[in-house]
Amino acid sequence: MSDALTLSGRCLRLSRRNTEALLTSLMLPIMLMLLFVYLFGGAIRTGTEYVTYVVPGVLLLCAGYGASITAVSVSHDMSSGLVDRLRSLDVGGAAFLAGHVVASVARNAASTVVVLGVGILIGFRPDATPPEWVAAAGMLTLFVVALSWFAALIGVLAKTPEGASGFTFFVMFLPYPSSAFVPIATMPAWIHGFAEHQPVTPVIETIRSLLLGTRAGTDPVQAVAWCSAILVASVALAGVLFRRRTA
Repeated sequence: MSDALTLSGRCLRLSRRNTEALLTSLMLPIMLMLLFVYLFGGAIRTGTEYVTYVVPGVLLLCAGYGASITAVSVSHDMSSGLVDRLRSLDVGGAAFLAGHVVASVARNAASTVVVLGVGILIGFRPDATPPEWVAAAGMLTLFVVALSWFAALIGVLAKTPEGASGFTFFVMFLPYPSSAFVPIATMPAWIHGFAEHQPVTPVIETIRSLLLGTRAGTDPVQAVAWCSAILVASVALAGVLFRRRTA
């Protein structure tokens, strides 16, 4: 645990110096939110104010961009010789990967607060009680932790930082064919099955139901199940691949 916290501090210091990547991961979700609200929102019917509908989806989009930084950082460390130096100091792979994940969660927490603040400034009005805010934050944190471990897995798997960045494109694309920006019912029929049963949709609907008081149904159960499955699989595979790559 001590090693993991030390390495997470290192990752946060490096992130602070890489201002271009931080600004990109923060500004892109905000720009997309402003784009959809002010340019497309008037033509999209969701049964409520469009800014109210779209903000929960943008929060998950922000997590996807933040995860891409984690994948690139892990891949860079794997290929730069840092892992060999850490192993000579008896620092294990679990601490190395956990440090990157903790830093990712911290970065995402900060960017979520900023994105949520911008959403409130442009008209987002959540109707949640304090317990519902805590539950929404917990759901988002679980998703970010699972996504961060998946990004760490991609970083271990990729041979170069550029390759890791390319792998995460799929993760950043997932919020688009979901209920993040438009209701699934408005999409072509052939994509309904994927949009309804991919992991991002139940997470968005769970957060939306908690913040806005909409009907949740089975979405919370599906969201927790998806995030738990991704987390367990990513942690296990990342550990196996790390040992194989550093053997």
